[in-house]
Amino acid sequence: MTEFANRVEQVSISGIREVFEAASEDAINLGLGQPDFPTPAHARRGAIEAIESGHTDAYTSNKGTRSLREAISAKYDRDYGLEIDPADVIATSGGSEALHLVLQAHVDPGEEVIFPDPGFVSYDALTNIADGTPKPVPLREDLTLDPATVEEAITDDTAVFVVNSPANPTGAVQSEADMREFARIADEHDVLCLSDEVYEHIVFEGAHRSPMEFAETDNVVVVSACSKTYSMTGWRLGWVAASDRRIERMLRVHQYGQACASAPAQYAAEAALTGPQEPVEEMVETFERRRDLVVDGLEDAGLEVPTPEGAFYAMPKVPEGWCDEVLDRGVVVVPGDAFGEHGEGYARLSYATGTEDLKAALEIIDDATRAVQ
Repeated sequence: MTEFANRVEQVSISGIREVFEAASEDAINLGLGQPDFPTPAHARRGAIEAIESGHTDAYTSNKGTRSLREAISAKYDRDYGLEIDPADVIATSGGSEALHLVLQAHVDPGEEVIFPDPGFVSYDALTNIADGTPKPVPLREDLTLDPATVEEAITDDTAVFVVNSPANPTGAVQSEADMREFARIADEHDVLCLSDEVYEHIVFEGAHRSPMEFAETDNVVVVSACSKTYSMTGWRLGWVAASDRRIERMLRVHQYGQACASAPAQYAAEAALTGPQEPVEEMVETFERRRDLVVDGLEDAGLEVPTPEGAFYAMPKVPEGWCDEVLDRGVVVVPGDAFGEHGEGYARLSYATGTEDLKAALEIIDDATRAVQ
């Protein structure tokens, strides 16, 4: 009898989904990891015009349309002063596929992948699917990833370490000094740094910096997407940028698993990247106001919460039984241990929902916190 592959048996359905299924239909959902804004009109028009002109009826290049990859290249020049050849970009079906390509192309069976804990749930799962060995490492008190912790965890079996800034689930943003250190570690230890920059433009203090800016070798690979920046989660359009030799290997995985990203989504992404950026600025300003509202509300309830500097998540420390109490009262939050062992004792709240719902949820959270303390 054919049995299931061990790499799949090591993976389970996300604990986030279990929370959603346990919630009532009228619950206030603070568990969603997607912006509650419409996709910018100019991005939608980009797809519509491409469809009506017949440009989306056939496969694109495996890497994606040349014009989209040129737009992505121009974005890195504009944002970080990085010169990335459009040939060194693959358009993917969301940031999720981009992460998958990186690990499939660089991890041999048993090799280690170091990633933050608590961290994005896909890192552990995709490492197992690549037949690698997950190696989660704890965060600092402010929920940022310490380069020294990463360096100490590296062994002869380490293939990749993951940096995620701004971070899901914590909302933490790594400093420029940290990013320089991650680049140095990748260079000196000859280990790949996978920089997950999907939330790169949702930053409230300072600016996002990429370790690719500081690396002296090609040991940094960057993953990003339109999903969060342009509220395009449903369009499924991301990308990976790397050196030619790394792109060539990842393309081998992509062309057989996906062939190419959705053509309409590629044209929408091109329009998003090259068109007006005011919708992004307005969204980030709204998220910052909501962040302040949520942090103040959690602190007023007596909870300790590092102030998130990016993304749209807060991760307070919570007493035992808190998540169940909040969920029973009609507010969906995600227990921190859904993001790793070191997430125990925390909860993730998303403020990608309307202000009135946030205010109502914070009142319920205040009552729930008093009930379990």
